[in-house]
Amino acid sequence: MLGKVEKMIVVTGATGGLGAAVVEHLLERLPAERIGVSVRDVTKAQHFADRGVRVRRGSYEDPAALRDSFAGAEQVLLVSGNDPAADLTELHRGAVEAAVAAGARRIVYTSQHGAVPGNPYRPSDIHVATEAFLAGSGVDWTALRNGAYGPLDQVLGPWRRTGVIAGPDDGPVAYTDRDEVAEATAALLAGDRVLDGPATLAAPNAVTFDDLSRIVSDITGRTVERIVVDDERWVADQIAGGVPEPAARLLLTYYQAAREGYFAEPGSLLAELLGREPRTAADRLTADLTA
Repeated sequence: MLGKVEKMIVVTGATGGLGAAVVEHLLERLPAERIGVSVRDVTKAQHFADRGVRVRRGSYEDPAALRDSFAGAEQVLLVSGNDPAADLTELHRGAVEAAVAAGARRIVYTSQHGAVPGNPYRPSDIHVATEAFLAGSGVDWTALRNGAYGPLDQVLGPWRRTGVIAGPDDGPVAYTDRDEVAEATAALLAGDRVLDGPATLAAPNAVTFDDLSRIVSDITGRTVERIVVDDERWVADQIAGGVPEPAARLLLTYYQAAREGYFAEPGSLLAELLGREPRTAADRLTADLTA
């Protein structure tokens, strides 16, 4: 009598920040032999191989290698690309096709909060297109529309030195902890819950720069002022600071999207998958400032 065939999960981008964290959380839930990773450089994933994870070379630019790295997977986690010089829409299409060709039963994709037509933030177009590819793929799929999970100090700028949070007019954003996104993603992949289509994976509350200036003022006991900078003046300041103009204008579209409310949708799914309340922006800033 044949033994039970264990279902494999393959994670792309497993040497990047989010992908690596997902694999670590999967290892807390599943035997290592049920986990595979698809990476550009297998030497950078040796620490996973040493723990029994299947490591294969695969990149979105090499569909044949990608199909091989997906072989035997019931589920594939496609971590969205982040190379601004690449045609990510076409690379994602190829990755979806490779997962289908390899026989995956479900594709889980790391999309973006507010990935809907009309969002001014230009990377949203890539996620909207990729979700359309998934919808037409013929296999089950989930698009996790992740809340913004970058470091908050990177978002707020040099406020610790200047005492000022300066930037374009913004809007409410559900700033989300990256490790909690990874943990929730692993819980979904390893669990019995089924989510079809797009699903918001973001913090349950959204805050503005005004809110954040009050939060850091309360935490530090010093007044941190919020200053709104005119869009064009802000772009000019970025360029003067060495940021290429296309990059500055791309980032400006993020602020435009925020003030139009595209990143404000609260999410309950993150808490459900974690089994606890997620960390708030205030929690994260308090931890950062008292570390």
